[in-house]
Amino acid sequence: MTDPSFGDIDDLRLLDPFAHHPELRGRIADPLASFFRTFSVQSLLKQHPHLEGHSDWTLTDEVREHTRARILAGHGTGDLWVFAYGSLMWDPALRFAEVRRATVPGYARRFILVDDKGGRGTRDAPGLMAALDRGTGCEGLAFLISAKDVDAETKILWRREMIGPGYVPTFVTAVIGGRAEAALTFIADHAADVINPHLSRADQVSFIAQGTGFLGSSKGYLANIVRNLALLCIVDADCAALLEEVDFHLAAQ
Repeated sequence: MTDPSFGDIDDLRLLDPFAHHPELRGRIADPLASFFRTFSVQSLLKQHPHLEGHSDWTLTDEVREHTRARILAGHGTGDLWVFAYGSLMWDPALRFAEVRRATVPGYARRFILVDDKGGRGTRDAPGLMAALDRGTGCEGLAFLISAKDVDAETKILWRREMIGPGYVPTFVTAVIGGRAEAALTFIADHAADVINPHLSRADQVSFIAQGTGFLGSSKGYLANIVRNLALLCIVDADCAALLEEVDFHLAAQ
């Protein structure tokens, strides 16, 4: 018998990528209009020349492409699930055939990526973003990339997520519609200087409250995560509490 939670997946894709989650329609940015669609280190430095001092931190196109080819080599030629737990949830910048709520056991969304490179923080006022790290489970969204689009769309994804050291592209097991599926995601690279799993709560609050850059504020980033999780009736107690503490911190200033 066909799994009713999935239904006839091929028909659903043809009809509507939001078939399983109509509440997300209009909540996920048009991929073709996304800033990240044409994002690259070269375009970033051209638009923001004051960031040139960070150019030695970025990965070269050759290194980026090598890691992409290596990770995708074991995937084969089929469709590809991509698990999103941060800004990819509302701005994937990827052509997707389907979006589903998903859970990744054994990992958690943790605010441990210190941004002092200009995105959501600076050297003088670092910001903070999320990384996927070992934990008790993480709920988010999974986007299905059609096989014919995998090569082109993952190039865009790599330019965005692998701008510099910070993440390790990894296939994890995600529970999607009641099934265990292999999904590509980006987990914390503990060898990278930008990852600090030992940040105190006070530092997390301070960094999120102060950090801002060309991508916006760290607080706005956290608020978007909490808001988008709420659309799926997902409660991330740590994120919600962290946002409350940031608001309290700012109100007390």
